[in-house]
Amino acid sequence: MLNYDTEAAAYDATRGGVPRAEAAAAAVLGLVPSPARTLLDIGCGTGLVTERMALARPGLGVFGTDASYGMAQAARQRIGAVALADARRLPLPDAAVDAVGAIWLLHLLRGDGDVRAVVSEAARVLRPGGVFVTTVDKDAAHDVGSDIDEAFAPYLDADPSDPADLIVKYGSEAGLDVAGEAHFRGHGQGQSPLSAAHKVRKGYYASRLHLPGTAAERLATVLMALPEPERPRPDPNYRLLALRLRD
Repeated sequence: MLNYDTEAAAYDATRGGVPRAEAAAAAVLGLVPSPARTLLDIGCGTGLVTERMALARPGLGVFGTDASYGMAQAARQRIGAVALADARRLPLPDAAVDAVGAIWLLHLLRGDGDVRAVVSEAARVLRPGGVFVTTVDKDAAHDVGSDIDEAFAPYLDADPSDPADLIVKYGSEAGLDVAGEAHFRGHGQGQSPLSAAHKVRKGYYASRLHLPGTAAERLATVLMALPEPERPRPDPNYRLLALRLRD
């Protein structure tokens, strides 16, 4: 996994910046009922998406948490109300907020029981009728049918941590029912063979690819040999699920 403390400084520039953040924020808010007054963004990263949600809906109190000090520090510069916290043990009482967001988080959780714990914790801090909005099938969204995806295919992790059916199951256990879904474009996330090769070597695909031993270098070599190595392939299309806490 990447060290997100050191990634914080360059994170936004390498992840689609404001266009991707605005698309994500709009999609999340489209699933958050208009009467909601508070939203907790867990795993908020640099706070770029969090800030866009706050700006887009002034009547919504938006605050965040992140487990990375570097990320939380960057987010605090944007939205102020950010806590350094483990998403499995949120520093909030029961029934404290109207909505919880988890954007590009669950796919990173690889520990036994981690995803179930985060979904359960989101349900715990929600008020009855509140919604948990999360990305699902995140890594699968990056498969756009390109030659890069063909090169990745032999190395794909067969057991992702955020498939939609699993998140729905965990949600149901915690008292959450599916209330809607949305999709949004990952602006700037379409990779070229050269950028994909660089990221493979740097360990950027830890949740998506299994690359033991020298596999990363072998894959990078294949990617660099693809045609039009500097041309970005299509952007991914991410999926959001909204799960509502039963009254």
